Amino acid sequence: MSECKLIDETFILSRKRGNGLLRREVWVDEHGRVVRYNLAYINHAIYSGDHGRVVGYDNAHGHHHRHYMGRVEPVEFVSFEDIEARFEQDWLAFGGRK
Repeated sequence: MSECKLIDETFILSRKRGNGLLRREVWVDEHGRVVRYNLAYINHAIYSGDHGRVVGYDNAHGHHHRHYMGRVEPVEFVSFEDIEARFEQDWLAFGGRK
C-alpha cells in the first residue's frame, strides 16, 4: 500500500492567538483516505516536556491516541474530521484564537 504525505504545515501563532506552534501532518493512501496523521499544539511556555507538545493527536504505533501535557491516552476514532475538531477544541481551550 502506497501512502503520500498530503499536508506538512507549521503555523507560528502570535501572542494574541495563543503563542506557540500548530503542527499538522497528514498522509493519505492511493484513494485519498487518511492513513496517518500528527496534529500538535506546541508551546514551551505552557509545557516543556514532550518537546513542548501541550496537546496533540496521532495514530503512530498502530493506535489512535491523544497527548495532553505529557500524558498519552487512547481515543476512539470516528473519522479524521472528528479528530481534527477535537484537536481544535483542545488547543483553543489553552487560549488560542482562530
